[in-house]
Amino acid sequence: MPPTPTKPAAPAAKSGPARALESLGLTSPIALALHLPLRYEDETRLTPLADARPGDTLQVEAIVQEAHVEFRPRRQLVARLVDADGEPLVLRFVNFYPSHQKTLQPGQRIRARGELRGGFFGREMVHPQFKAVQPDTPLAAELTPVYPSSAGLPQAYLRKAVASGLQRADLREVLPAGVVPAGLPPLREALQFLHHPPPQTALATLEDHSHPAWQRLKFEELLAQQVAQAQSRRERALLSAPVLAMRPDGLHAKLMATLPFRLTGAQARVSREIAADLALGRPMHRLLQGDVGAGKTVVAALAAAVAMDAGWQCALMAPTEILAEQHFAKLVQWLEPLGVRVAWLTGSKRGKAREQALAAVASGQAALVVGTHAVIQHDVQFARLGLAVVDEQHRFGVAQRLALRRKLQAPPEEDAAAQAPAAREGPALEPHLLMMTATPIPRTLAMTYFADLEVSTIDELPPGRTPIVTKLIADNRRDELIARIRDEVAQGKQVYWVCPLIEAAEETGEAPAKPARGKPLAELRNATETHAQLSQALPGVEVGLIHGRLKPAEKAAVMARFKAGELSVLVATTVIEVGVDVPNASLMVVEHAERFGLAQLHQLRGRVGRGEVASVCVLLYSTPLSDTGKQRLRAMAETTDGFEIARRDLEIRGPGEFMGARQSGDALLRFADLDEDAPLLTQARRHATALLDRHPQAAHAHVTRWLGHQMDYLKA
Repeated sequence: MPPTPTKPAAPAAKSGPARALESLGLTSPIALALHLPLRYEDETRLTPLADARPGDTLQVEAIVQEAHVEFRPRRQLVARLVDADGEPLVLRFVNFYPSHQKTLQPGQRIRARGELRGGFFGREMVHPQFKAVQPDTPLAAELTPVYPSSAGLPQAYLRKAVASGLQRADLREVLPAGVVPAGLPPLREALQFLHHPPPQTALATLEDHSHPAWQRLKFEELLAQQVAQAQSRRERALLSAPVLAMRPDGLHAKLMATLPFRLTGAQARVSREIAADLALGRPMHRLLQGDVGAGKTVVAALAAAVAMDAGWQCALMAPTEILAEQHFAKLVQWLEPLGVRVAWLTGSKRGKAREQALAAVASGQAALVVGTHAVIQHDVQFARLGLAVVDEQHRFGVAQRLALRRKLQAPPEEDAAAQAPAAREGPALEPHLLMMTATPIPRTLAMTYFADLEVSTIDELPPGRTPIVTKLIADNRRDELIARIRDEVAQGKQVYWVCPLIEAAEETGEAPAKPARGKPLAELRNATETHAQLSQALPGVEVGLIHGRLKPAEKAAVMARFKAGELSVLVATTVIEVGVDVPNASLMVVEHAERFGLAQLHQLRGRVGRGEVASVCVLLYSTPLSDTGKQRLRAMAETTDGFEIARRDLEIRGPGEFMGARQSGDALLRFADLDEDAPLLTQARRHATALLDRHPQAAHAHVTRWLGHQMDYLKA
């Protein structure tokens, strides 16, 4: 009789702290070793209470005299202690557990650490750290690290995990001699020091990251990124792409001849740069940056014309349907009279219309495809995609950008031979990639996050654009502002009014990141309420409402009425941040401006001043303002230069937020600071190429240690 099969044992469930470690990404020895302290606590010495002053953070040892729960003014645990000199101290806990009461028994020796305060009943510590000790319990021999943590992950557990990871991690030196700047310690020594600094260490050098141990980690991180970017550039140079050469009498020339305006010098220059890349036969990987309204769409159209003229398709993807529709309308206006079929693909396009669009794309009849992330859905198949244009590329998550790269794979060689004359010989071809952004990239970011990109910059605005005046107005002057709107409308002008929320106490899904301090959501004015108030305050004036929860057809109808001048005032959420072009709009009001990011405020401001009408952007703020809010509003009032705005935004938010860390899931720079560590960045750039050339194995080991799975993000 065969034995009865037994079910495999279920894997043991992970404990709460183990799950918390995993949620922080601390799943390997090297990840734990690189999980550095936020700060340190000095538990290496005791301070007599007689020598202490209110405001000092210190550690004391004292005996519990009594401990009890008081109920006035609220329930709290109060313990009274005296130290060896008889000096009294009160420990006060508003939140406490039975274990606190069990430890704070009369006669128990306690070691407590916290901020000393001068209370009504004498000196006290509120919610100090404390533990029971014996008279001979030794003091700590080194500063105690305090690590970034999460709920369910006690510091004691995390310290043991990090210490174990530090011991097990492979921290051998992989960089050859002469690469690491002189005076910096070996990697293992640097990490050992940062996790367990001796008591005589100057805390200031740890806190400001100027200590040589910190400098070693910063250099390693910057070098890994520079090597990875250089490697990515080299790998792409080995790939093949369609040779898209411009024909003198082709579609590009015809489009230039029919445009209703002349290109600016900057537009002409970047168009030449892009055309030169397209003709090289290797995949273009270029970032086109230009301020709001600089005219990036026409540059993209000219690049598309080159691709389509050579017999290849072009795709343009934008993050929102409004922006995609804005591009679609312009491209249809410019290209369809020249015989180009433009397909429209968004999530709202369904049924037979979608099937027809997909068929046109798959057959190649649609030479240009415009849409949202729907362009990269699995059922979208291109016949011969030669160029992809991604607008506002930083607003797409990493997964979407990687999906786009996979979608952009050209047909396999055997299929391509039947589809495109240019692909009949040689390896499978990769399409060219043009990314566009209206958030200019500061030089330090271009040297790091975009080191593997060619960057083209449109650094002048088209003629006829009027300067925008920016005014900061407190929200207690709303009545004056509404009177100003009445005057604008009477002169035939139009007005935007932007709110952070759709309805009371509810996020729009489009709303910006909130600063550390600010009004609760319930107290914020919302678009629905503001629309009702303005409709009542402006009798006879047509006031529209648009937000992200409307169906695409409803949004399109509202925008069409506003563009046609049927609506004088448009109350909106940030759905109108990009892609909206109404030259007659002369006034932009941003409600609760202190809650918006600096780049977002600049984009919103760019919705006005798009014609010859003098325009004003009013940033309506509520008090009290956080320090970050003050910095943002001051920057907006002082400059309309997108490059200066970007520089200040980088200063305020740091590179992770600036680049969209929420979308990437991982900050590529954890330790280095782009402004402070520019000299280290320069050294890393200098060594990266030589390391790849002369020590490829060391380069690979170094990048793998530091970046691991983030390599895909570098390629996205």
